[in-house]
Amino acid sequence: MVGGFKNMGQETKILKGKVVSGQGNFSYWIEKLHDYYKVKTGMDFFPGTLNIQLNEPYDLPSNVIRLEKEEYGGTVSVSIQECTIFGRKAFILRTDRNATDHGEHPRTIVEIATDVKLRDYYMIKDGDVVEIQFS
Repeated sequence: MVGGFKNMGQETKILKGKVVSGQGNFSYWIEKLHDYYKVKTGMDFFPGTLNIQLNEPYDLPSNVIRLEKEEYGGTVSVSIQECTIFGRKAFILRTDRNATDHGEHPRTIVEIATDVKLRDYYMIKDGDVVEIQFS
């Protein structure tokens, strides 16, 4: 089921959705805030995210990593949830504005950041169905 959140056993949860084109805004912010993301996640992010469209809104849990706007002198805070995609460690990035439906994306879009350009590395394109796993 695309966009479904299912519990696989006790530990692993899976979220499925379709790859869609983004607006390119996070690429700018990932580059600009590279050092902050590196400190928070331990990863050098590729400057860009993979956008995944779900059938239902997804709310990040409350116990996620946070990049607060005060930390970098900005206007928007970001929640960062660790996950895996294609077996690769990755992170969902969601601005507080998007989390409250006041941003550029609805809560049915999740943006995945990792250390490679996922589209090129895994040869995926718009419309492909992918799975995000959480432990």
